Amino acid sequence: MRFSKLFIPTLKEIPADATVASHVLLLRAGFLRPLAAGIYSHLPLFRRVMLKIEAIVRAEMDRIGAQEFRLPALHPAEIWKETGRWDVMGETMFRLTDRGGRSMGLGMTHEEIFTSIARGELRSWRQLPQVWYQIQTKFRDEPRPKSGVLRVREFTMKDAYSFDLDQAGLDRSFEDQRRAYGAIFRRCGLSFVAVDAHSGAMGGSASTEFMVRTDAGEDDVAACGSCGYAANVERAESRGAAAAAEPDPAARVLKKFATPGVRTIDDLAAPPYGQPAARQLKTLVYVADGQPVVAVVRGDDELNEAKLQTAAGAQLLRPARPEEISVSLGAHPGSLGGLYDPRRAGAPRLLVDASLRGLSGMVTGANEDGFHYAGVDVARELAHGAFADLRRVRTGERCARCERGKLDLFKALEIGHIFKLGTRYSAAMGARVLDPEGREVPIVMGSYGIGVERIAAAAVELHHDEDGIVWPLSIAPYQVTVVALQQQDPAVARAAEQLYDGLSAAGVEVLLDDRDERAGVKLKDADLIGIPIRIAVGKKSLAEGKVEYKPRGEPAAERIAPEEVVRRVQRALAEVSFVDALGGRRE
Repeated sequence: MRFSKLFIPTLKEIPADATVASHVLLLRAGFLRPLAAGIYSHLPLFRRVMLKIEAIVRAEMDRIGAQEFRLPALHPAEIWKETGRWDVMGETMFRLTDRGGRSMGLGMTHEEIFTSIARGELRSWRQLPQVWYQIQTKFRDEPRPKSGVLRVREFTMKDAYSFDLDQAGLDRSFEDQRRAYGAIFRRCGLSFVAVDAHSGAMGGSASTEFMVRTDAGEDDVAACGSCGYAANVERAESRGAAAAAEPDPAARVLKKFATPGVRTIDDLAAPPYGQPAARQLKTLVYVADGQPVVAVVRGDDELNEAKLQTAAGAQLLRPARPEEISVSLGAHPGSLGGLYDPRRAGAPRLLVDASLRGLSGMVTGANEDGFHYAGVDVARELAHGAFADLRRVRTGERCARCERGKLDLFKALEIGHIFKLGTRYSAAMGARVLDPEGREVPIVMGSYGIGVERIAAAAVELHHDEDGIVWPLSIAPYQVTVVALQQQDPAVARAAEQLYDGLSAAGVEVLLDDRDERAGVKLKDADLIGIPIRIAVGKKSLAEGKVEYKPRGEPAAERIAPEEVVRRVQRALAEVSFVDALGGRRE
């Protein structure tokens, strides 16, 4: 392809609303253009990148025997209501009413749709296992779109679904997908970590996220450098923060005291009260699936809402409104506590962070405005509660999986997520088969998603410099760019054309910069766009019988004979092809 014919609208200035590297560079290099908040047009260069990523995804799905579908993006509400997710998704799902008055939604994911096919077509265990997938446009009414294609309202996802007879079959399917995901990301040039994750509205018994470590990410990952344990902070466990010193016996006597004007942990820690945060019980009220639930953590800890949702077994979780809090506990925030009669009508469920087990001499709200209790013994006063892991882990805490390691917390970007769904969807929707004994049993399912645009953006986040993008060769829009530095010089133009023709004949994807532009402009655009190999043809080098060969990201160009160019490029491509032939597996 010739640069003079290709639509590449590069920008010199950094767009005002672009903050992360992938957003800045994909706009500046002419890959994307915004249409509205969270909605982007894919321009020719980005479309080529997307098609290459999709080809890698298809190759690895084919490798594990998955079959490709193409299902509707427009869904009737009824099918989502069968699993209860029409309500669970709330405003996150785009909804509309058709001319016949029927409620419809734009698909965020396709568990219900694939399950409806399975229940209509699968009858016997002999038809299992099945692995189905699609690469489809998804929609999400994201309230705060930002960071380019990292948080959007329209996006491309590869979603796959496995259908097995039993848990052992699901475990095998899950492992197949885990390995395939590793291969996909390695082939796309991504360094990643697989972490334990929170399943959220998807449900199921377990899930694993694939994360790229980058400050552009919106997730926090906790990892142990000693044993390799890694988890999203929504699931991460530790051996906890250091315990506060044991109080003297007198401090274990329960007594109420006045705290006028106290509203926060810091208020109670300040004079005249002087109660350290580590000796306070922080009490928060939520509504889980319409029912009140009270969560208690140590005063210097942070509640992890995802862990609370898991502990409560809830599909929907939200903070309680002020009027709901006063109804549940009889006081306003600042004076709340877990000391209440669980037998009274409407008493909320109490969940207590496991790190509080065995503590005494604690301070908490008295559920009476302006009053607190001191001398709280958790086992004695909060005996009506259930212990659960509710706190957010912190950097430096000891690893829960090994004796010697400490946790490091870092920002990460999710690029894929796989779930063990079990029978949640099949049981709700009646997708059943006959087992070998003739009994009707629900199909055991898994769900596996990859964000295609996120792979592209993650590659830019990991591979860029001050001059622009440095695309991995496997997903670059073109493999080689031939730059005619003085297009108006007949010898330069002729040599560039010959290289272009020779590389094209060898099956190389070449972008020929034949524009009548200054050499500096062409070289800057080549670096900005990030084509992996640059061949620069200029009068000075040609006079010596040479051209400049420069892999993107290398500090200097190498001068080689024009007849060596095809062989050098083929050698570079062969290395990528070898990795692809192995499925990207280097385990």
